[in-house]
Amino acid sequence: MQIKLGFQKFNDPLCSLFTQPRRQTSLSAALSFSSSPSPSPSPLLQSLSRPASNSNKILKMYTSMKKIHKDKDVEPTEFEESVAQAFFDLENTNQDLKSDLKDLYINSAVQIDVSGSRKAVVIHVPYRLRKAFRKVHVKLVRELEKKFSGKDVILIATRRILRPPKKGSAVQRPRSRTLTAVHEAMLEDIVLPAEIVGKRTRYRIDGSKIMKVFLDPKERNNTEYKLETFSAVYRKLAGKDVVFEFPVTEA
Repeated sequence: MQIKLGFQKFNDPLCSLFTQPRRQTSLSAALSFSSSPSPSPSPLLQSLSRPASNSNKILKMYTSMKKIHKDKDVEPTEFEESVAQAFFDLENTNQDLKSDLKDLYINSAVQIDVSGSRKAVVIHVPYRLRKAFRKVHVKLVRELEKKFSGKDVILIATRRILRPPKKGSAVQRPRSRTLTAVHEAMLEDIVLPAEIVGKRTRYRIDGSKIMKVFLDPKERNNTEYKLETFSAVYRKLAGKDVVFEFPVTEA
């Protein structure tokens, strides 16, 4: 018995793909491929290709943001960024303050006119960090006043005043959240490192009143040149006139 073997030609289109010769790429297609636009560089490469001045500005903005935390993610002002940058610089360059400033930051900063061209820098710090700031108050203020030459620096803890509860309400307002308590605490922060040793209220003929605050003479050298600044800052923040003095000691 003889068996005949043969090949049968298939008309399957899938098989035709393997049997057809490879098409040659046309010259026009090659030219169009070579002339296709190159992909745009990534944002990182773009930032690196910028001038050095812009890169330094971005770096400073990033470092200063570590030293200021504002409520509700509000963007800091240009002046607040400069104050935060001063804190960052002190943390990295001053060996005496480096460890103390590591976990400290500010809430806000503002400039207040004192008299003539004299200005004061008022820095609000978190209430829960007030004790840590007081430990380095003298050194920190001295270094900040060097950076803001000609301006007195005042550190104040951030406090909030609560409205009195409505009549019949079971909610009680803490004593520390009243207007009087906040203003008294603010007064103590302003005169640091001095302590208040006495107060006297003087009533004028027109019905207005002015308060005299007597400070501890032990810190006279650190605070005497800032008495006018104390009065201007408290008048701006609390709306009250205060005169700061040192008690007269009898010889």
